[in-house]
Amino acid sequence: METTTNIDRIEKVLYTGKTHTTGGREGASRSTDGHLDIKLSTPGTNGAGTNPEQLFAAGWSACFIGAMRHAASSLQVKMPADVAVDTEVDLGTGSTGFLLQARLNVSLPGLDREAAQSLINAAHNTCPYSKATRGNINVTITLA
Repeated sequence: METTTNIDRIEKVLYTGKTHTTGGREGASRSTDGHLDIKLSTPGTNGAGTNPEQLFAAGWSACFIGAMRHAASSLQVKMPADVAVDTEVDLGTGSTGFLLQARLNVSLPGLDREAAQSLINAAHNTCPYSKATRGNINVTITLA
């Protein structure tokens, strides 16, 4: 059975990431192009691999920085070379079962707070990860 929910349809596909995963949280995942080849472990265990929450945090951080760069060019703001996003993704439980929540701590050294906050707001509105999570999980974005 295939389930598709379309809020806003993609008109042109720019890239498709493809992976093959086996064994779930105690398995492995490999991209079809071979650039990603990792062992997976359950969070909080002594396993030798990473976990989906860390991968999600890394992907969201990278995408968010890209969205800030995109916003910087349209807002005519010079992005600092040492921009960083520290992302924390929590896996927990609530009344409906397992849940995620996230915190993005953004560092834009050298930018005044108003310009930095404008970049963060614009990025949160355009980053596909932010769009995917909006209204689905609790997210806090902080300017460091």
